[in-house]
Amino acid sequence: MTTPRTATPPRHRGPATGPNATGPNATGPNAIGAALGLLGDEWRLLIVRSAFEGARRYVDWKERLPVSDAVLTARLRSLVDGGVLRRVPAAIMPGRHEYELTAAGRDLWVLLLTIWDWERRHVAGQADRLPSMVHTDCTNVFHPVACCAACRSAVELDDVTALFGPSGGFARSVPVGAHRRRSGRRTTPGDASASPASDAGPGLFPDTMAVIGNRWSAAVVGAAVLGARRFRDFERALGVPPTVLTERLRSFVALGVLDDDGAAYRLTTKGAALFSIVIALVAWGERWVPAADGPAVLATHVACGAPFVPAWSCSECGGELRRDTIGIVGHPIVERSHPH
Repeated sequence: MTTPRTATPPRHRGPATGPNATGPNATGPNAIGAALGLLGDEWRLLIVRSAFEGARRYVDWKERLPVSDAVLTARLRSLVDGGVLRRVPAAIMPGRHEYELTAAGRDLWVLLLTIWDWERRHVAGQADRLPSMVHTDCTNVFHPVACCAACRSAVELDDVTALFGPSGGFARSVPVGAHRRRSGRRTTPGDASASPASDAGPGLFPDTMAVIGNRWSAAVVGAAVLGARRFRDFERALGVPPTVLTERLRSFVALGVLDDDGAAYRLTTKGAALFSIVIALVAWGERWVPAADGPAVLATHVACGAPFVPAWSCSECGGELRRDTIGIVGHPIVERSHPH
């Protein structure tokens, strides 16, 4: 998303007036903060992915994931509270219950798809670790291409301009909620020092969680996308303590998301490719957990001038991607039908 290169990313203006307020001084998370608070957690994403694969009962997730009982119970409860899953009576076990995806939960297929694709294409070793995706309409292995819903042309980061909307601002866009990642430590595939059933997650999407699984990390990436380049740009926009900002910027350089030439920080190719994950998450948040005082971001597709709403097409045939036309080689992510 482009902003004038001389501009400093916009700041959220206070003071706050209470969690249920509306208007420019409203507080509480906007759609971005609410979505990150719920979905910036690896266990929740993996539980949702398993639900797409057919998991409905507690034991189904225990069989699929190396997760402790305490973590699984807490995450299922939070996904129900967040409107992603619902508890329903078990058809074959009277008096028991199981879980099913709500409309909001089913709509998460795009976010899962973009995370999977970004990890495979931009994180070392993940192409061998994560199965390929297949577009069943053309039967080809593919990757998702972000498009403008109005004109259907492909878009990248610099093809879209974005400004904060009525509920925008970094103060309301940072993730909130329980089970946030407690440190900036990156868990890499095969890291023997990380417990597979830890509260932070099993490390299946290590770089994605380093970006969206931490309160200030998500804000730093957002500021970079909106045009922040110098240390004081990030500091002014975010209001983050200098020591925390220094650590986050250093970690993103090590991750290969930002490049530091000594004078400015710039998104690398890997960092710019986060655009797909960002727009998928923002679009989901605005649909399902919007702020009462309006959208967090107002985006425009430069080429056609229309408000930017993301759509997705197949890299091989150009056809529109739908939830029921996507599979993973040896590991489909589309919802399976259930005889009960």
